[in-house]
Amino acid sequence: MILVRLLALLSFLIILVLLYANWPDRSLSKNIRIDKIILYKSKHQMILVKEGETVKEYRVALGKNPVGHKMQQGDNRTPEGVYLIDYKNPKSRFLFALHISYPDDNDKRIADQKKLNPGGEILIHGLKKGLGFIGRLHRFYDWTGGCIAVTNSEIEEIYRVTPVGTIVEIKP
Repeated sequence: MILVRLLALLSFLIILVLLYANWPDRSLSKNIRIDKIILYKSKHQMILVKEGETVKEYRVALGKNPVGHKMQQGDNRTPEGVYLIDYKNPKSRFLFALHISYPDDNDKRIADQKKLNPGGEILIHGLKKGLGFIGRLHRFYDWTGGCIAVTNSEIEEIYRVTPVGTIVEIKP
């Protein structure tokens, strides 16, 4: 009898966790287009901006080693600076992805001086295909190789409202 009650309680807790992880958020208007993304790494906060006004905020997961500017491939850091969304990938292994123009010329120059490979493939992306059910739970720790991760429903929305050429400002 106790085992049955424990299993029922555990099942209930799992359902609550999954509801939290995937509870829908208010969505943006279908016709909005943003012109800037600001990321505050220390706050794990990404803000979508249009004409100087905040449109929406998201909580994000970052690279496994989030403090400091990305210096080389494999350091698991998310870069800091001003970049652009230079292309969009609708067939990413992370559902959708927005590519950030890291490394820029300055990043390459610094890496060359230190004889390092600056790395690349820094993305704003969702969760790996098949793991979307994790939802908001992915934000409890930094797990990417330097990318900025959001839920799958969030990346669908961000992908839709972000044109190529959007400024991305990444702050410590």
